Amino acid sequence: MANRTYSDAAYRALEDENASELATALLKAAIHYSGHWRTNKDAAALLTAVNARPAEFRQRLVDALADALAPLADDSPAPANALGITAAVGRGLTWGEPLDAVRREKLDEIGRKGAVHYCGWVPELVLAELDAGRTVPPAVVATLRRSALVAYGYQPVVALAPRLTEPVLNVGEAWADRAMADGERWHALLAHAATATAAKPTGKWEKTGRALIEEAAVGSAAGSAAGSGEGAGEDAVRERLLGWFRLVGAPRTLALQGEQYGPNPNDEFDAYNANALRGLAWLLSFLPPHPDTARTLGALAETSLRNVAGLGPRCPKVANAAVTALSRIDGEASLAELARLATRVTFKGTLKMLDSALEARAVALGLSREEIEELAVPAYGLTSVGRAAYELGGTTALVEVRGAKAVLSWRSSAGKAVKSVPAAVRRDHAEELKELKAAVKDIDKMLGAQAERLDRQFLARRTWSYGKWRERYVDHPLVGTLARRLLWVVDGTPVGFADGELRTLADTPVAEATEVTEGAEVTLWHPIDREPAEAAAWRDWLERHGITQPFKQAHREVYPLTDAELRTGTYSNRFAAHYLRQHQFHSLAALRGWRNKLRLAVDDSAPPAVRELPQWGLRAEYWIEGDGGDHDDLDITDSGSFLRLRTDQVRFYPIGAPENLAHACGGEYTMWLRDGEAPVDPVPLAEVPALVLSEVLRDVDLFVGVASVGNDPTWQDGGPGGRFHDYWTSYGFGELSQSAETRRLLLERLVPRLAIADRCRIEGRFLHVRGELRGYRIHLGSGNILMDPGDQYLCIVPAGRTASGPETGYLPFEGDRTLALILSKAMMLADDTGITDPSITRQILSERA
Repeated sequence: MANRTYSDAAYRALEDENASELATALLKAAIHYSGHWRTNKDAAALLTAVNARPAEFRQRLVDALADALAPLADDSPAPANALGITAAVGRGLTWGEPLDAVRREKLDEIGRKGAVHYCGWVPELVLAELDAGRTVPPAVVATLRRSALVAYGYQPVVALAPRLTEPVLNVGEAWADRAMADGERWHALLAHAATATAAKPTGKWEKTGRALIEEAAVGSAAGSAAGSGEGAGEDAVRERLLGWFRLVGAPRTLALQGEQYGPNPNDEFDAYNANALRGLAWLLSFLPPHPDTARTLGALAETSLRNVAGLGPRCPKVANAAVTALSRIDGEASLAELARLATRVTFKGTLKMLDSALEARAVALGLSREEIEELAVPAYGLTSVGRAAYELGGTTALVEVRGAKAVLSWRSSAGKAVKSVPAAVRRDHAEELKELKAAVKDIDKMLGAQAERLDRQFLARRTWSYGKWRERYVDHPLVGTLARRLLWVVDGTPVGFADGELRTLADTPVAEATEVTEGAEVTLWHPIDREPAEAAAWRDWLERHGITQPFKQAHREVYPLTDAELRTGTYSNRFAAHYLRQHQFHSLAALRGWRNKLRLAVDDSAPPAVRELPQWGLRAEYWIEGDGGDHDDLDITDSGSFLRLRTDQVRFYPIGAPENLAHACGGEYTMWLRDGEAPVDPVPLAEVPALVLSEVLRDVDLFVGVASVGNDPTWQDGGPGGRFHDYWTSYGFGELSQSAETRRLLLERLVPRLAIADRCRIEGRFLHVRGELRGYRIHLGSGNILMDPGDQYLCIVPAGRTASGPETGYLPFEGDRTLALILSKAMMLADDTGITDPSITRQILSERA
């Protein structure tokens, strides 16, 4: 110790057997060293000397420590230190009421924490509880178990945690509370699951797990025979596990206090319970395959990958365990979940596992990865394209795909529509009803995943033989609902599906127009390959047949080379000098198949955002850098990542070219050359295939259109420090991008059909709306609004995800949120006297000139 005054006084008091003076010296030493005295070698030696004294003396010391608390403030460190010293020297002794009260208070405080790196006297306190024969509160056990798992955990806690065997799981999470409440006969299974600390189950772990499943199944069978009401055997085990999994991600039942910095522990998975979740996922894969198992594991993976502020994905190891379990389960349902997750998951580690699992299935079946994804899509009970009918008693249940959603409806025996589920169905067909509702949810999830997969086929250079294409796409019960709303090229002839069959642009059935063989080549139609007049004609055709495409195809933006890009030669500045919300860009880029690294405000290098195009031998790059500005506290998250990015060039390189790197905080990109590698020049834009250039630039346009800070309606003041004011204004009301220009052309066709057509007109970059109180101009790129007279800004913050309501009428494609937002704003502002939101009416009325 740098200053031995307090320890010398303690040793003198110990020698004199003066318990009162020893108590005072010990407390002063602990307070002087701000709690770190507990880890000091001299302190350890002193406590050892005290513990060597007879119990009678130590009891007097404990009593003296209790007496010393009376004159001390409750908010001082003295009570905690007195409690800690008592715990260290007073095991097996009687504690006075003051110390006992502090003990209870301290234990309650510990139980409300997440995980802590330094626990002070906590280990001694818990050991004292154990020595006294008292049960350590479950919340305290949970805190210590979590604390033992943090990086560089406090060693006394790490050593103590294995002694805390009860309860079998940590309390505080809904699923764990339910699992423990379901009875002790499940505790052996849960205890084994909690030992799943490796990435994959070992042979020994699996053998024990299978034995425990068999034991639980036998117990369930016995319970069923005894009339417990529970199912029998392995089915009962599966249902029990699935019931727990369905509660994963529910709000905590015991709220925790977080640290000043870092993520909110109430949004995270309990670290100890996460091991148990991993083990339970593996255990599910040891049971016979079942559709409920696959869908529940898929949901578990998605729940585990939801982002938490300051942390990122909630718990990737649980998501990975779900994928591992799915990859071990045979059957259509598990393969379908793997394929669906591969289109939805963006977390790199889990996505890599999904890719490996699908590749392994493809190799085992002798198919390509693309074919395995096509064959993985189940029908979910649909008996024709987008439809199935089931007779349940005297009622018909109809499952129908309508656009992007599946709908369950009911018909009476007389064929009349029934608004709600008939009582007889609920009573007599509960299991069938449950499965129908689950199928509807499954279809909804898979529709979105398949639309994403189809949208990526333009760059995949996929071709199909006519026979396989009919089977896997047009006539597939689920995929057919998407494929029949797209345009295709069959044996060189563009076709669409209408009135029950494939038709040409002239509406001639393909069977009459040409004789198509089973081996004829089929590709997706893309406007870059077609004359503008043909694209316009197909738009008319879709409109005439009332077809809403699952994504932009006939209306798809194309991005031919500009004169400026011909001059720059090897790079495009078309989407440079924008400010994007980093985390939104990061998620969107991953969904579109780009690889990106979050920019942190640290001394590190990072590559640009990259999309690899192996079918074309190219690598697309979007050059970006972190934007720290002049207000670090406003521009950087607590976890150190930049809130925003600045954008620069788009470039193309051969796919095997060395990586480009730049400092995360900004600066020039340079090629990282290793082992004598020679630098590789970028590919001239004029040599990039037109389809590739157009699709890559369309992705980048999407990133800017969605993630730009110019889209934030609350930033009319320019954001932090006002430094984005000029950018926000130029973006929010400036020239239209290609995607916004496409939106303008579409609105010119849609607006005349609206109920408010007489109040609307399109001029230049704006949709003009005439209300009763004001005139309004809605920008067709950002959706921002200016009011007339005076160009006054009207801030309207969308309440949530905006969808086209019935009042907007027919829309030719799904997915353009800004289009739906503009139409909904136009509808509202045309009837501005009917607006009731005070935040909007206040702006309209108070700013009127």
